[in-house]
Parts: sequence; structure tokens; C-alpha cells
Amino acid sequence: MTSREVSRPDRGSRIGLSTDLYEFSMGASYLALGMEGRATFSLLVRKLPKPRTFLVVAGIEQAVSRLTSLAFDAEDAAYLASTGYLSEQHARELAATRFTGDVWAVPEGRTVFADEPLLEVSAPIVEAQLVESLLLNAIHYPTLVASKAARCIAAAPGKVLVDFGLRRAPGIDAAIEAARCCYLAGFSSTSNVLAARELGIPVSGTVAHSFIETFSDETEAFRACAATAIGPVTLLVDTYDTISGVAKAIRVAKEMAALGLRVASVRLDSGDLDALSRRTRTLLDDAGLAEVKIFASGGLDETELAKLTAAGAPIDGYGVGTRLGMSADAPVLDLAYKIVAYDGRPCLKLSEGKATLIGPKQVWRRRGTDGLFSEDLVAARDEPAPGRDWEPLLEPVMRDGRPEALPSLDTIRLRHREEMAAMPPRLLEIGSNASYRVTHSAALLQRQKAAVEQVLRREGLPAA
Repeated sequence: MTSREVSRPDRGSRIGLSTDLYEFSMGASYLALGMEGRATFSLLVRKLPKPRTFLVVAGIEQAVSRLTSLAFDAEDAAYLASTGYLSEQHARELAATRFTGDVWAVPEGRTVFADEPLLEVSAPIVEAQLVESLLLNAIHYPTLVASKAARCIAAAPGKVLVDFGLRRAPGIDAAIEAARCCYLAGFSSTSNVLAARELGIPVSGTVAHSFIETFSDETEAFRACAATAIGPVTLLVDTYDTISGVAKAIRVAKEMAALGLRVASVRLDSGDLDALSRRTRTLLDDAGLAEVKIFASGGLDETELAKLTAAGAPIDGYGVGTRLGMSADAPVLDLAYKIVAYDGRPCLKLSEGKATLIGPKQVWRRRGTDGLFSEDLVAARDEPAPGRDWEPLLEPVMRDGRPEALPSLDTIRLRHREEMAAMPPRLLEIGSNASYRVTHSAALLQRQKAAVEQVLRREGLPAA
């Protein structure tokens, strides 16, 4: 772990209490019953939200960080006992818990589909149970944002995208996580200074309308902005009237050029971005300012980006904020953490729409002759590879409670870029309802069938 990772906000001493009460209640029952067997839990998304054809895995580093940090103290034990749900003895015993198990996970930046495990935990039952809420929380939001950010990149190929999501993100920590996920997915930078510092990613920004409004006229505001800026100069042109603002920006840009300085871009933040960008581009080009770029923002996400791309809008870059940071069109994943084995026997759930696959698993992926991903196979982890042309997705990230070396954010970003290059184009089309082939191995299905029959007999239920 790097020092930057150690300083992440989830390192607080109370991280172990960031869970649901019933995790401790179940833990106390396991202790009372002497249940010490090893359990395996699978974390997966049962079904994809309708606008999504794939998900991008994120949050694994945070999950490992939380497991590594899992700890309780005497005050925590006293509080647990004070709730009235645990005895003082069981509260003390649970407070002594540290995570000593194994974790397998799909690497961050890779894509997954419905009913494929993103992560699996194998540990003594009390440990594996206590970390359920911590892990779901660690994976859910980052995966939401990384998946939407990847769609934004796909919708605007070749464009510069900047994370603008801080001010409406669900908390400071979430904004940092969102900036990380955006960069992972291919965004060039973030406006969030804390995220940039903590994560070592590029930071960028312009000015707000309030800056323009404090001057007696727009031209003077542009001159002040251009004269005092240290970094690249971007003039925000839509405070009063966009086209009038562009004309004034052109005047200031020429003044600055005479002084050996350069206006890098103008920013559109409202209105019909397609039409306004076309008029802006014409005005800039006619003024001999072909090198000045057009940057746009204002309520954008992949749907709007795809429309602007299809229309051929001459926009060079976008700031994407609220709708991305809140994953506005699909704010919730059907994410679950379910027990699949305990003490050497399979465990499963048969509830309608929520049935689970037994045992530790591996997901294998195969490419077609064109080099693109063609299908996935979910198999028991102890099965051999289905063939030489299949690659495993899940890999160990913790052994005996100790983390494996995790890749840097830049490495994850590169891996994600390679991943997206191998995705079938139909899955990257915004608005597509295309599907991807995911099957199950014959051995896993046979074991599942036997386990289901055993449960039905045991519970006195009719055969399926």
C-alpha cells in the first residue's frame, strides 16, 4: 500500500462499526452456537439497470483497505453491549475480530455482466459476515460511477472529458471516489483539488459566472481573467448572451496575442450546445483563431454527449458533473453479498428472482477471432480452464488477511483502456439494449442441480 492509499478517508478508527446491526447480531449467534467454520460469500450484481449493457468494476482498493483496517476497541465493545442486542461477553469477542480471510476479485477497470461475481470472500463465518455491509458500500458507488464514466468516454470518442461532480456528489469522500473512477475510465482531469492532490491526478478548471458578474462589463471581466490567470485561459462566454460573449472573447484573445499570450478556449455552459458551438467555431475561425478550442458543460451525461457526437458538434471537450456523480439515470445496482458455502457444504437461496449459485467460482472470458470479447463462462473455481483461449477474471487480492500488491491508478487506467478496446461495439452504443453471452459450466450446473435437490428434500418441498 502506498502512503497515499493509507491516508484515504475510510481509514477512521470506527470503520468496523460502519455496518448494519444484524451483522453483529448474527455474529453473536454464531459465537453462541460455536459456529467457527469457513464460509464463502459472493458479491455480484443480479441484473443490470436497463440503460447499462455492462459494468466497470471499481472500489476493490477501497474494499481491501477496509478489510485490512477492520478493528474495534474497548469503547466499541461497550457501545455494542449498550444497544441491548449483544451481551457484554459477545460484544467483547466480536470486538476482537480481525479479518484473516482470503479475497478474490475482478481487477478494477475490467468489465462484468449480470450474475458474475465481482468479488468473493472466504473466511471464518463471523469475519465473512461482519464485512458484508462494508464491502457492498465499498463497491456500489465506485462501480456505478466508473460504469457511467466509461459510457461518457464511449459517447464522445477523442474528446477531452473533465470531472465536474464535486459540488453535488453525495459527500466529500464520494466526490474523491468519483474523481478516481472518472480518471480510471479515461477522463483527463478533475476540478476537485483535494481529489487531485490525494490521488495524484491532473486538476483543471475555469471560472464561474460570478467572476464575470463582478465586473462592470463582460469585456473587462475577460481581460481580467486573461491577464491574471497563471494556467491555460478559458473564457466563459454565456453569462449574458453567448454569441455576444464569443465576440468579446475574440477581441480579448487578439489583445492577448499581441502581448504574446494566448486564450486556450471558450466555454459554453447553457443553451443549444450544438447550434451555439457551430456559430462559435465559425466566429473563431473567421477571426483567425482556429487554435482556440470550444469546451462545453451544463447537465451533460453520455446521452447528451452521444447526441452531440452524432450531430458533429465542433466541441473539443466537456465538463461532466452532476448526472455522472449521481449516476442519475441508474443510481442503484442490484448488488448482493450472498453465502455460497459453509463448513465444506454448499449454501444457496431459492427465492424467486434471487436464487444463488453455490460455491467459490471463477469467471472465464474468451475473445473472438477479431480480438473482441465474445463470451464469458461462470465455473466452479476448482475447475480447470475451459481451454487455452480463455482468461480468468477473478484473482486473489488478499490471502490470510494480508493484501496482495495492488496496481497503481495509472496502471488500472491503462488496463481499462485495453478492456474497452476489446468490448464489442454494440455494447458501447448509447441507448443499445444489446446483450452479451454469459453461460455456466456443465460441472457447476450439475453441482447446483444436486444442491437444489438436496435442499428441496431437506425442507420437504416439491421437486422443481
